[in-house]
Amino acid sequence: MSKTRKPLLLAAAAVVAAGSVAAYLYLKGIPGKLATPIDSAKVVPDEALMTAFISADSQKWSKLQQFGSKEAQLIIAERLQNFQAQMRADTNIDLEKDLQSWVGGVMFAVLPAPAEASASEPNLLIVVGIKNKLKALEFATRLKVQKQATVEENQYKGISVSNIKEQNGTSYSTAVLGDYLVLAFQTKLLEAAIDTFKGEPSLASAAGATEALAKSAGVGNPIAQVYVRDYAGLVRELLLKRADAPKVPVATLKQLDRVKSAVMGVGIDGDGLRLKALAQLDSQAIKRQFQPATGKVVAQFPAETVALVSGYGINQYWSELVSQSKDSPELQKSVQQIRQSVKQAVKIDADKEIFGWMDGEFALGAISSGEGMLAQVGFGGALVIETSDSKTAESTLQKVDAAAKRAIPFIAIEPRKVNNIEVREWKSPQGVMLGRGWLNKNTLFVALGGPLVDAIAGTAKVPLNSSPNFKAITGSLPNPNQGYFYLDMEKTLPVAIQLSVAAGTPFAPDVSALLNSIRGVGIAASLPDESTRQLEMLFSLKAEGK
Repeated sequence: MSKTRKPLLLAAAAVVAAGSVAAYLYLKGIPGKLATPIDSAKVVPDEALMTAFISADSQKWSKLQQFGSKEAQLIIAERLQNFQAQMRADTNIDLEKDLQSWVGGVMFAVLPAPAEASASEPNLLIVVGIKNKLKALEFATRLKVQKQATVEENQYKGISVSNIKEQNGTSYSTAVLGDYLVLAFQTKLLEAAIDTFKGEPSLASAAGATEALAKSAGVGNPIAQVYVRDYAGLVRELLLKRADAPKVPVATLKQLDRVKSAVMGVGIDGDGLRLKALAQLDSQAIKRQFQPATGKVVAQFPAETVALVSGYGINQYWSELVSQSKDSPELQKSVQQIRQSVKQAVKIDADKEIFGWMDGEFALGAISSGEGMLAQVGFGGALVIETSDSKTAESTLQKVDAAAKRAIPFIAIEPRKVNNIEVREWKSPQGVMLGRGWLNKNTLFVALGGPLVDAIAGTAKVPLNSSPNFKAITGSLPNPNQGYFYLDMEKTLPVAIQLSVAAGTPFAPDVSALLNSIRGVGIAASLPDESTRQLEMLFSLKAEGK
């Protein structure tokens, strides 16, 4: 479909649909309400595989205005103006005056393809809420005379259906169903929507869908929502039925069937832009029982940490990967390659001597530092991990030390005490490359660079979990949880800009300004119950003018 003609799709549909029911709109001209996901789903057939809804409530969207620097807000306003100008040039449509006045929300629904469906046409149903019928009629009447599409009118079960063909060859059908303008690229799908409007089962009445559509995963002030009613069916419909579909292992197909449904909501609150996702799993297929992360290892990192990933039980992830590989030759090959590589390089058993003892909480972080070998890049990495088998862990580390000395003759491995903790450091002529030690009898740390060894083994002035930024970015996320992803944009951006300049690809000023409006990103995964997996993400935004 031509990019310049895309905006005409809604406009042409409005012209024909509204024009064909002009008397209806005139008599029912009282402004309607804003559409909601649950209301829009009442004209979507119950066999829908997925829906995506975008709110047209300006009050909800206006909450974004409380965030961002003046510079960032000006950039966004300029880009919106440019988009509107391009739309007017391509279609003679003013987004604000012509569409925002009557469009009350948009839902996109993916349905199974009809038996006689054309492979080139999407199985897509578009449901547009009409919040002001008089404005819709006014727009349709003005635009209809432009003759930018040919129209063929017919009836289906007493509903006027318009089959539209644009000048570029794009064809679709549209009808007005109550307070909704419905559009489909395949006539059979539009007819299915009319059947639903006339009383056939709708997605809104499908088992589990009502609650999912109404709650938007529990996000506050929702502006968008995605609901996947049949995850496996959606993947098969969109990916596996294609002529060029990839060959998917049997194990992967089994994994698809484990996910029964999922819902994701996006909202704007006092902290920024928040996303929540809930996935309902087949409880019979869940073999792994996660324990919540306590956050103890996060407290071992200093406030200078710019990014961090934490979790619990690396050994469980490895065990599940090995189990899944039994049904997948490709996955089995990858597992064997890992085992063989470790065996050849270090002469250790990956299952027992690496993953076997990684049974506790862990965190991997990047810490800013301008000292020693880290001065050029501005940061280094550190790993803190708990284990119930420190004896095996230490034996493995000693074997790694020995392998390193064989492979890199110029390094020296020497002990040093930091804050009464004995550490072992790999030293090169340029300085400390790596250091490791035991913070207590079951907590190991490995850090790149001498400054980070001191930062982890020493007593941090401000632990990461007590820093204002960490609290602001992760404080509203679910707790207890399975671990965090944390990114401090305020500390990361200067390093990223420096590296981009050094690489000869500096950030554009407007990109830097937009990134500078983000305080940080926080993600946490949790398990509300044995068959539900929850993921919450927060783009923490700076207050207006900051």
